[in-house]
Amino acid sequence: MAASANRNGDTGKWKGVFPAVPTPFNDDGSINEPAYRAILEDNISHGVHGFWSAGGTGEGAIMNDQQRTTVARITGEVCQGRVLAIMHVGAPTTESAMKAARAARDSGCAAICCVPPIVYKASDKTLIEHYQRVADAADLPFFAYNLPQMTQLEIVPPLMEKIQKAVPQLTGLKHSAPAFMHLQAYAAMGLRAFIGSGQLLLPALTYGGIGVVDAPPGVAPWTYVELFDAWEAGDIDTAMARQADAIAVTDLVRMFGTAAHNVKTIFGARTGVDCGAPLAPMPRLEDDQKRVILARAEELGLLKARVAV
Repeated sequence: MAASANRNGDTGKWKGVFPAVPTPFNDDGSINEPAYRAILEDNISHGVHGFWSAGGTGEGAIMNDQQRTTVARITGEVCQGRVLAIMHVGAPTTESAMKAARAARDSGCAAICCVPPIVYKASDKTLIEHYQRVADAADLPFFAYNLPQMTQLEIVPPLMEKIQKAVPQLTGLKHSAPAFMHLQAYAAMGLRAFIGSGQLLLPALTYGGIGVVDAPPGVAPWTYVELFDAWEAGDIDTAMARQADAIAVTDLVRMFGTAAHNVKTIFGARTGVDCGAPLAPMPRLEDDQKRVILARAEELGLLKARVAV
């Protein structure tokens, strides 16, 4: 069954490099708007196709309603008419996710995405009901977020088929589950499947995926854009070379188990705007670890802004 086209518009535009950007916070927990705008502008200047805002690296799951609303507003303002903005609205409760969905719609974001309910494991039935209410709250293209490592529930192909029948806004998904082989099944269903690992863009493209959503593309957008463009042009040698670079960048972002702080540190050094630390209780870098991250980022050429593509 192909995805419904009445509410999700031109599905062919949903492809490419969509960084899962971090969210900079001030010490009082408010959104650091200048820093967040600097991150988005940095990536836009390097040719990314869109953003996945307030996701895992963006700390969306532990934001309050006001923080999500602010992120949606800024994302919509910066991206509208330039690149596609997918706002993550997943939250512990359906009501909170619906508020975020309406904020994304009202702010001009192009789509919403939603992880299954956090903390309490959903059944297939309650997940479908959750997705129906959240999708209806915005009535925008809707992307599922398959993240069983955090939600205790994997959206396997038979469940995705049920969601597709019940949620007409369903356009695609971010596939961050370990079962890589399911990517092909989602593509066969007519869904726009982004791989959720920065290490796997090229393999995902060969397997029916249409792009990547992850934190590493944010700190090295030129690497991922060149990889994707090379694939589109049939230049496999260049795509393979950039795939090797992508693996090195992903290893850096995952170092110390502090991905959110790692990317904020790198962005801060590159843009000259302090992006702060993650919200509690997210893990943070120690000073010596921060020095390691910056040294490795320098080696990989991530600290100097490049000429726009």
